Amino acid sequence: MASIELVNVSKYFGKFKALENVSFRYEDSGAIGYLGPNGAGKTTTLKILTNLLRPSSGKAMINGIDVNRNPVEAFKSMGSVIESPSPFPYFTVEDSLMFVAELRRMNRKDARDKIEYYSKALALPDLDKRIGDLSKGQRQRVVIASALLPDPQVLLLDEPTSGLDPFEMKIIRDLIVKLKEDRLVLMSSHLLSEVSEVCDEVIFINHGRILAKDKVSNISREFRTKAVVVEFLDQVDERTISAIKAIGLDPQINGRNSVVIPYDGSNEERAEILQKLVGVGKIIRYDSVGSGLEEAYISILKNGGDQ
Repeated sequence: MASIELVNVSKYFGKFKALENVSFRYEDSGAIGYLGPNGAGKTTTLKILTNLLRPSSGKAMINGIDVNRNPVEAFKSMGSVIESPSPFPYFTVEDSLMFVAELRRMNRKDARDKIEYYSKALALPDLDKRIGDLSKGQRQRVVIASALLPDPQVLLLDEPTSGLDPFEMKIIRDLIVKLKEDRLVLMSSHLLSEVSEVCDEVIFINHGRILAKDKVSNISREFRTKAVVVEFLDQVDERTISAIKAIGLDPQINGRNSVVIPYDGSNEERAEILQKLVGVGKIIRYDSVGSGLEEAYISILKNGGDQ
């Protein structure tokens, strides 16, 4: 069974404390989002899990194997993309992928089959194009394909969509959603929408300490947003505001055609507000202001990040 585990891991760079007693364990399949601002300790954690850094104390394990004591065995069933690695610029895309396949001791037929599969899944550029001629997003997709070639049970991704355009981000997110069905994925990010779309569990980290961890659904429910934005087909004027106030709501103008209405956060009141507003005007959008995960991120970091 696939598993990722940290046990009381701390990391110091001189007097600077990058991680402090970080512990978590996940197993089986699914995607875990590792959320925090820049400098929170996300990349340091992933480097320790891939043996690029050694912990000052504690241990890191992949599939129950200590990555510091037996990295070769631990990494047989793991793929990773840490920071922004760049393949050799004079290699073609195919050369680069085959080079990784040889390093991972894949037979050539399996390697070519996987290259063909991920070329389509990740919309890779032509295989005969040189790496040095590719855009950043294209190189990133080639690197992710390299990590996936040996069919790893565990996948570690360090902000996999950072700096990519919306088309490229969607390709990678869609692939992760598919991969997590039978693999265990740990991905660092500071993009709340990405974690909300892709991940089942979330870990919040700041200043090297884990502040909270839970299922995304539980966190979102606990920190449910307490305002809705309502967009009307027609312009919001004084008559519209008066009509909304007359049904017991407290609207705040939010642009030419929309208002924001606070409420207690319950689904029941959210439904009641929509029912009341139907008679006010033609509604073309009715949505939460922000998200539960966004509220959680702000609240958890504000209350726990400086302790």
